[in-house]
Amino acid sequence: MALHTREAWRLFVGRPAEAKRRSRAIPGAVRFAAICRSVWVLSAHDNPYADWFLIRAHEELTGVRQHIEQAVTQREVEFDRLRQRGLNLTVMASVQPMTVELAFGSPYGYAAAEAVMEFDLHVRQVLSLVRRDRLSEEDGHAAIAEPRRRLRRLFLESITWERGLRRDELLPLSRQDFLPSADEAAQARVRAAASQFGEVPLAVLTGQVRPRHTVGRRTAQTDNLRQLKRLLDVGRQADCAVVAAHSLSMSPAELL
Repeated sequence: MALHTREAWRLFVGRPAEAKRRSRAIPGAVRFAAICRSVWVLSAHDNPYADWFLIRAHEELTGVRQHIEQAVTQREVEFDRLRQRGLNLTVMASVQPMTVELAFGSPYGYAAAEAVMEFDLHVRQVLSLVRRDRLSEEDGHAAIAEPRRRLRRLFLESITWERGLRRDELLPLSRQDFLPSADEAAQARVRAAASQFGEVPLAVLTGQVRPRHTVGRRTAQTDNLRQLKRLLDVGRQADCAVVAAHSLSMSPAELL
């Protein structure tokens, strides 16, 4: 991968903490990729919260990339319009771009790298327009800051998820813990996970919504999913029966 701007490179590698300046570390795409690899493995162990994180991470990455792609397309239209008027502007590029070999342990690392590459092109376009007086410094800074802020927020949130999911008491968490037959230790894990991350969506818990990428086929998950779906279906049928019985016992005036 080749990156032409310092903004993109810093977003990729992050920034270490500096004691002298009392500045905290800022995670980059490299750290995010490592976290996704770690959670990816937990997802293979039938952990619904790991699935939920991977789904959320992919959705946010997709949203940021779409935002950047729209901005890039708009800039390209502007460059074409100027070219038709006789002003041929080229997008700035580094004579010696920073290159790095990519060898991520999961597909999510490559998705993050592509987001950084798209951000790099976006920055190059914006800087080209600023230095040709087609965009103000303030507008250029805002255009660069928005996608960078969203990506950094995602990278920071991923640290919280990984630390929580890899706590000793939550490492064994799986969908089996959500079954009525689960023991007290399993129920405690479910409560601990819900208190930190919130209730996992039913669509994720039952496998109706899955991560874009998973490790293997997770055959051990099949029986747990079937049991969860069966219990939820029974619960919904029971609720409908209660509502129907209650409605039949009501007077016409109460029904209105």
